Amino acid sequence: MLAVLIPLVLLMSGLSAGVLLGTQLGGFPLLAALPTDRYVHAHAFFATRYDPFMPICFVGTVLGDIALAILAPKAAASAIYALGALFALATVSISLIKNVPTNKWVQTLDPENLPEGPDYEGKRADWGRWNRNRSYLAVAALVANCAALALLF
Repeated sequence: MLAVLIPLVLLMSGLSAGVLLGTQLGGFPLLAALPTDRYVHAHAFFATRYDPFMPICFVGTVLGDIALAILAPKAAASAIYALGALFALATVSISLIKNVPTNKWVQTLDPENLPEGPDYEGKRADWGRWNRNRSYLAVAALVANCAALALLF
């Protein structure tokens, strides 16, 4: 079972961290540089491209790390897999509480007819800040998963 679960968790964790880090390094700087109407259009385009891929990788990492924390034959590896699960769960929580609602809100906007009032720059900055935080957490989960694997040998 471990021979299947460990590579699967590493794959999902690595994909999660890679996509978020790629967004942080390239996607968000591009979005942040766009004028509001172009930002709304581009963000709405990007936001739908990762479903259901990213949720599967996020949740799969959390569940896989929990299973590995229970099944790992060494206590130190179990503890680090549990830490990886916490990092991954924090990533999921930020996504659901902060980033996904903004993504859904942006998808409701018409870039040709933006309403007056909303603080678009503030929402853009908030999304970027939370994306940075979840990127760091996803990378931390990946590092924990790699460290736990190293402890098994």
